Amino acid sequence: MYNILTLNKISKVGLSVLTENYSYGDGVENPDGILLRSFKMHDMTLPDSLLAVARCGAGVNNIPLDKCADKGIVVFNTPGANANAVKELVLTALLISSRNIVGGYNWTQTLSEDAAAKVEKGKAQFAGPEIMGKTLGVIGLGAIGVLAANAAKALGMTVLGYDPYLSEKSAKAVEGNVKITDLDEIYKNSDYITIHVPFMRDTKGMINAEALAKAKDGVRVINLARGELVDTEAIKAALSAGKVSCYVTDFPNDDIIGTPNVITLPHLGASTPEAEDNCAVMAANEIMDYLEKGNITHSVNYPDLSLNSDKTKVCVLAKNADTDEILKTAPEGSKTAQASKGAYSYTIIAAGDKAEETAEKAQALEGVVKVRIIG
Repeated sequence: MYNILTLNKISKVGLSVLTENYSYGDGVENPDGILLRSFKMHDMTLPDSLLAVARCGAGVNNIPLDKCADKGIVVFNTPGANANAVKELVLTALLISSRNIVGGYNWTQTLSEDAAAKVEKGKAQFAGPEIMGKTLGVIGLGAIGVLAANAAKALGMTVLGYDPYLSEKSAKAVEGNVKITDLDEIYKNSDYITIHVPFMRDTKGMINAEALAKAKDGVRVINLARGELVDTEAIKAALSAGKVSCYVTDFPNDDIIGTPNVITLPHLGASTPEAEDNCAVMAANEIMDYLEKGNITHSVNYPDLSLNSDKTKVCVLAKNADTDEILKTAPEGSKTAQASKGAYSYTIIAAGDKAEETAEKAQALEGVVKVRIIG
């Protein structure tokens, strides 16, 4: 029996994936796994029993990745599961940033009488440009960026894309729809810029005063990825100077709320029932596959790796270890698989009836963090 602790409300569709071998809930003790959405784990004491954490979503800045890795806890996310939901919000942001729909709505709510006449007289103040024929710059061509780029192209926009880690899959997905270029060209030529990169040390505040100075006058900026990607003071200064005509963010804070020409949304990117179901189903499957079979898919702190075998497996998580020495613990002729991600490595050995002996040898090696026997 496996115990799964839920730190947020998790979709029932996702939880239904868990078999009768699992107990789950927000009061579970000694959990083998954790399912969560936005709960901040950084100040949480990690139980010794914990083997895996699965985030029902893409961003994992609410999880202490290094701390988990050092304790042999594999952290998963669900890339692409909420991509369509965010893509649709990107399209919404394009339109509301152009057509002043929010301002028009708020104004019409103030009309108490003779509304029809007042509308005809006052509607011109809310006029805005169409997006067809304009240029959209997409920074980050992962699952969401690709969908947003292709949708914008279908609506008649010219699309420029930038991604220093562009995968072959993404390149094929946008082939013919997107001109792959650099950031300077995106800033220089885009009427709209939408950001779809993860929040990391290198991307913190990437939309700053220097970047905005390169931008086309009147550019509209959309940030549905992470609030920290945009320098708040820089975007406010650019709005005041007219360099940026509108900023749409899904991450309101005290410093940006109420700023003219800023549209703040309450973190709605993945807030659709379909996205919540998709993310929860993927997260539940990832945890089950790891706990029951030792397979890792979509981990953010350990390498992805799988090994199909009916024999009992020995699974070895290590940091700065001699991976060749780990492989030497495998019984002669046994099937093995190994991969590394930075300092961390993962080894699976189909050791069969010699699993206990193999596990003891592996555990004694320097750098080995955790050893599990499965089967």
